[in-house]
Amino acid sequence: MQSLVVYCGSSSGTNPIYRETAIELGEKMATRAIRLIYGGGGFGLMGNVADAVLQNDGEVTGVIPNFLADLEVAHQTLTELHFVETMHERKFKMVQLARGVVALPGGYGTLDELFEILTWRQLKLYEGPVVLININGYYDLLLQQLDKCITDGFLKAENRQLLTVVDNVDECLERIAAYWAN
Repeated sequence: MQSLVVYCGSSSGTNPIYRETAIELGEKMATRAIRLIYGGGGFGLMGNVADAVLQNDGEVTGVIPNFLADLEVAHQTLTELHFVETMHERKFKMVQLARGVVALPGGYGTLDELFEILTWRQLKLYEGPVVLININGYYDLLLQQLDKCITDGFLKAENRQLLTVVDNVDECLERIAAYWAN
């Protein structure tokens, strides 16, 4: 395991536990020499996880569309920053650079990224673990909706298993390591 994509909010949310978990994830990735691949932003949970990796001598690669960089939201001190034209190119480039995906809390962008990578897994366009850290029950209702999708015949149970759900950073990193050990 050399690098992980982390999807998360450009906001820190209202509960300090989200920020604390993003920082913990960044610290533990750096300690384990796992490169962070993310959307390149300098704010919110995105900035928190990136700063934590950098402050612990880790490496961070950001991938950001030019229009967002023009709005001055790009993190300024990353190890590496790639500029792309579209959001789709951003998502594609990020997963090309990584061996797994982790999702923390976020809004529309995070959900878009999470569901696109799950669709790619389902279609066998991407091979790698997808782990959601369900901090403080943030994703409980979303997980209920996925169960409803199964009940009502819109999602196969085996495809629901493409998403690994954990409650903490340590379990997340353990599950990803175990995925590649098998």
